[in-house]
Amino acid sequence: ISLILPIGIVRMVAVVLTCICFALAASAGIPNEAKSQWAWCMFCWCFCCFTTLLILILEFTNLNTKVPISWEDFTMAFAMLATLMMVTIAIIYPTFFACSSCSRQIGASAVSWLCFGLYAAEVWLVHKRPGETSGFLTTVPGLLKILETFVTCIIFMSLSPVEYRKFPGTEWCVAVYSLCFIFSLLIIFLTIAKLSFIFPFSFDYVVISFNILAVAMYTTAVVIWPLYAFENKSRPKDCKRCPWDDLVVVTFMTVINFLVYIGDMAYSVKTVFFTQHGQE
Repeated sequence: ISLILPIGIVRMVAVVLTCICFALAASAGIPNEAKSQWAWCMFCWCFCCFTTLLILILEFTNLNTKVPISWEDFTMAFAMLATLMMVTIAIIYPTFFACSSCSRQIGASAVSWLCFGLYAAEVWLVHKRPGETSGFLTTVPGLLKILETFVTCIIFMSLSPVEYRKFPGTEWCVAVYSLCFIFSLLIIFLTIAKLSFIFPFSFDYVVISFNILAVAMYTTAVVIWPLYAFENKSRPKDCKRCPWDDLVVVTFMTVINFLVYIGDMAYSVKTVFFTQHGQE
């Protein structure tokens, strides 16, 4: 029955289109440069296709009611993540690999925009679908947690060990990205798996404490990364998708994630200390 509902139809079309994108890009071959960006695009198409198909199968067989997780939170988290992945691919893939005579790359890029629209529609449909939800990942802080992990993935994709291992300062920044990424993923996992009760105190306070720590750590990264990464280094004149551009991407995404963590912290503090206490 779920397959004939609007959300089921959207998911089935998404499976087909992501598979088409993967096939088009794979048939175009492995590029000689920007291999990390190519691998990221291929992973995203494959991941979204497989996970969407898995969700369809579990809901069709009604096995989703048997899994020990918050199904609504899981589907919302995936739909939001897939939306971010598709819009990023739709920008990255044509930027690095499309050309006027590259019909397969152009086709994969165009279909990726359709996939983005489908997953954005799924986010809306999941949010509007009636049913019992655990709540966190369907709220603003939950969606911000997904955004934080996704932006960090973009940072990891753009990092080059040759560049960040030159200075202890940039190594510290990579440690900041990694630690915050791990703890954000842990919060998402605990929410989906309904394990937030394992703490002897309110899970909301755990989230707030982490957000405050993450903001403090990202404050150092926002200052240290550009200070060391661009020290005595200007953009080469013959630079065309060279490592210098990756340094810019990391810098920009660091600032973006810093702002997201600030928003997450502010919203969480407002909700816990003002809204909830006001209702009491």
